[in-house]
Amino acid sequence: MAGKAQTVAKGKSPDWGDIYKELGAKPIINAIGSVTLLGGSTPVPEVKEAMERADSAYVPLWELEEKAGDFIARLVGVPAAYVTSGAGSALTLATAAFMAGEDDKKIEQLPDTTGMKNEILIQKRQRYWYDRCLQLAGAKLVEFGSAEKTTEADLEKAIGPKTVAVHYFMVSQNPDANALSLKNTIKIAKKYKLKVLVDSAGQIYPLNLLSEPVNMGADIACYAAKYMYAPQSTGFAFGTKESINALAKQSFIGYETRRVRGVGRPQKIDRQEIMGAVAAVQRWVTMDHEERLGSIESRSLAMLKPLKGLAGVNASLINNVVGQQPYGVQVTLDPKTAGLTSQQLVDALKAGDPPIWTRTGTDAGQTINLHIFGLNEGEELIVGNRIAQIVKKASAQK
Repeated sequence: MAGKAQTVAKGKSPDWGDIYKELGAKPIINAIGSVTLLGGSTPVPEVKEAMERADSAYVPLWELEEKAGDFIARLVGVPAAYVTSGAGSALTLATAAFMAGEDDKKIEQLPDTTGMKNEILIQKRQRYWYDRCLQLAGAKLVEFGSAEKTTEADLEKAIGPKTVAVHYFMVSQNPDANALSLKNTIKIAKKYKLKVLVDSAGQIYPLNLLSEPVNMGADIACYAAKYMYAPQSTGFAFGTKESINALAKQSFIGYETRRVRGVGRPQKIDRQEIMGAVAAVQRWVTMDHEERLGSIESRSLAMLKPLKGLAGVNASLINNVVGQQPYGVQVTLDPKTAGLTSQQLVDALKAGDPPIWTRTGTDAGQTINLHIFGLNEGEELIVGNRIAQIVKKASAQK
């Protein structure tokens, strides 16, 4: 297997990246994981088969979205669900739904929020790259709490006459002890009759995370279907029937079916993608996750093996199994001994043939986290061996 992967990774096989090379684009080995900038996901056979079957006929998409949502909601254990063009789209549509409800005049007025409650509260500690998706619907983000800590009193103090909702960024694999919890956020929001929107994009395992926010009282929680090996261009909004009905009216197909011009028109998905997302959820909630995790752990250990004992290299197995990217390998370098910094290693990997994409973490660029999600079978060996070769060469030259 490793020999085959080595041949494929070097581009000697016509089916490894050949279609990209024909355009002049360079295929890479993805050791970062499921990230948008590299293509997001590799749909599994069940998803590909569902998409191919969906191609055999046309179907009214308003009806398909409704039936697909009902099916997914039953699988996951929430009142209602909707397939969107990614978790980011779900955030935008949910925000629009909270501000305009089912009022067609307000739906068409957005993103102009004149006369509407348009403020969404967000913890200062939880500002993040994707909160921009809420602003696209016309909402204004209002911070509460401090950079150090958030309390219940901070949230209550921030609520004003234009507040429509509270946003929460959920990261179960690394919970923030100094942030206000989702439970307490929901408690206070409901006291003041505010909506609660949760970004749960990667919270797909354990399976109870798929339903937990909504069953706790959140109005809508948003997920990325790519983490379940659906097309990158799909996601989910799980929520109450009232909120999902309002979200549907903001969607691309609401725009066409009802002839009411909501903000979601550009966020279009096709029938094949919807059915691919359905197949991905069905597979995810019925598969043997112990077997899945065991395979990823084994591959991570194989990637780790060539890095053990290297001078200047501290390499260890990541033991997290929660969320979308379990296990993997964490690498930290001592530049004086290894002969290069973590960023120089990242650059050297990217400059190789074929390029291997990794990136440093948020800890001042000291660590590199390597993940299995985007690696073809056997490529974990290529990644581990390439890092070992680069470090050995740099150490010898220092």
